[in-house]
This record gives sequence, structure tokens and C-alpha cells, in this order.
Amino acid sequence: MKHLNKDPDGSDSSVQRIRVKIRDWMKRNGRAVHDQMIRGASYSLGSGAVSLLIVWFEARH
Repeated sequence: MKHLNKDPDGSDSSVQRIRVKIRDWMKRNGRAVHDQMIRGASYSLGSGAVSLLIVWFEARH
């Protein structure tokens, strides 16, 4: 049975197009995604540090 997405030469063009689109998207947005992950981690770390300071302060007073 012949695969419906294959070109006459036997290559799977739809998979190749998706790969190219993902690669292009990562080139455009990959840095932004990485920056957002770092920013989110730093916000979480800062929030945890502030919470720890508040708990420590409350325990001492």
C-alpha cells in the first residue's frame, strides 16, 4: 500500500516541511524561549527566597 503523503520520488514531503518549519521557528524563537525559561526560574527562586525570609522573620518575632 502506498503512503498518501509521499511524493512520487518516495520522499515524505509533509514530514520534511514540518521539520523545516520547526527548525525555522526555533531559529526565530529559540532564544526567546530560553530567555523566558531563565526568567521564570529566577522569579521562582526570588519568590522562594522572599518567602523564606518572611518565615524566618516571623519565627524570630
